[in-house]
Amino acid sequence: MCGILGVVATSPVNQLLYDGLQVLQHRGQDAAGIATSEGGRFLMHKGSGLVRDVFRTRNMRNLTGNWGIGHVRYPTAGSAYNAAEAQPFYVNSPFGLLLAHNGNLTNSEELKREMFLADLRHINTNSDSEVLLNVLAHELQHATNGLKLDEEAVFRAVAGVHRRCRGAYAAVVMIAGYGLLAFRDPYGIRPLVVGRNDTAEGSEWMVASESVAVDVLGFKLLRDVAPGEAILVDTAGNFRSRQCAERTVEAPCMFEFVYLARPDSIIDGVSVYESRVKMGEFLADKLKRTLPHAAIDVVIPIPDSSRPSAMEMAHKLGLPYREGFVKNRYIGRTFIMPGQATRKKSVRQKLNTIPQEFRGKNVLLVDDSIVRGTTSKEIVNMAREAGAAKVYLASAAPPVRYANVYGIDMPTRGELIASDRDEAQICAEIGADGLIYQDLDDLKAAVRAVNPAISFFETSCFDGQYVTGDITAEYLNGVENQRGEAKPASAQHDDHDDGQLDLNLVTNSDH
Repeated sequence: MCGILGVVATSPVNQLLYDGLQVLQHRGQDAAGIATSEGGRFLMHKGSGLVRDVFRTRNMRNLTGNWGIGHVRYPTAGSAYNAAEAQPFYVNSPFGLLLAHNGNLTNSEELKREMFLADLRHINTNSDSEVLLNVLAHELQHATNGLKLDEEAVFRAVAGVHRRCRGAYAAVVMIAGYGLLAFRDPYGIRPLVVGRNDTAEGSEWMVASESVAVDVLGFKLLRDVAPGEAILVDTAGNFRSRQCAERTVEAPCMFEFVYLARPDSIIDGVSVYESRVKMGEFLADKLKRTLPHAAIDVVIPIPDSSRPSAMEMAHKLGLPYREGFVKNRYIGRTFIMPGQATRKKSVRQKLNTIPQEFRGKNVLLVDDSIVRGTTSKEIVNMAREAGAAKVYLASAAPPVRYANVYGIDMPTRGELIASDRDEAQICAEIGADGLIYQDLDDLKAAVRAVNPAISFFETSCFDGQYVTGDITAEYLNGVENQRGEAKPASAQHDDHDDGQLDLNLVTNSDH
């Protein structure tokens, strides 16, 4: 999970990109980067940390130009601690390209070998995003055959990317002297939307991971980028789009609706907030069936993603809804923090109880999902310490039993509490008096209730069915072994390096 943003404007774009990345900060806290272009030059600054920490006034002043891209990173492939893997990535041939990517390629190792042996390209990091960039660069070179770049060649190159790359990818690309390219994988697993702003000087265009960035920056949401589609906006603001994949299936990642996306976003025609309300409605019905004798006094959400589901559950069950936890907003999202030790330490720093909402009561805690179970166990303990008589837990998502290989940080089955336990065992492990999970069919129905046109979803972490059809047991074992061999933070941080990278790259605009 990462956040990407691309803008072609009629005025300086650096502040727009910065503000947009702030809005998308929930999609990645590990690193951030912005690249712009002016006078045939790419100007870029990127580094480890939050957007507010990576960029200073001096950096922003150097990011001149009316078009550019931005990225917030959360590690799924490559190193969580290597500042060199912050995005965007750059390659100078052909034409000069900068790319920012959200997702995960599942055949990146095979592609690396192909590029070294056949394409004669060298990959310098462990990031699959650099692989994607070099595949695109090679396909552009092949599509132009040494001739001048045009939109036909760009769209042919994206078609070549779709033929070669497997997995999930939404990408924004700067092509030196030409314009902004954005494309989405043929399954539409990772989200991408396009917006427009009409000014006296002409139309401005934006592509972003979530519609909330479009809204906040004053653009009008036009639509989602379709699975397999490419969007091309030249530096003069001319907009083109084309379907570049031979076969497409709309199968958005279900975890976007459950947890990843902001509730005020609209993804694939689905209001994330409304879908979470519907999840609460279905979950309330299941609780009535499975725990009819639970004398629950109050419904309390585990902030923040579960609030819409918890409120609807309370409404459907005719129970009081209360806020029992106060969240420290200066602690990062525990789900996307690398390292189990860090995650355990951060739970109580992140949440604190309001004891009077728990004392002597049978409480129903509602969470969006239970992944590793670490946070859930701590929160159940916190509720008991605050005086709860009984603690029940409801998850708006089904049990997470399988690895996710499309860009979410849950790659090893050994980390998943539900991978080898049934619901009764999970309930005992986290110390709850009762536990209910959403049924997968109900979860799909909740999202389809908002947009009935969606036929399929990427739900592999719940059911082990991988929509791209290329995931084998050997591949999953390889991912887990690679994760186990990763170095800890202490081995990769340099105490004398602030993790900031500045790069000014000169490119020729005469193409």
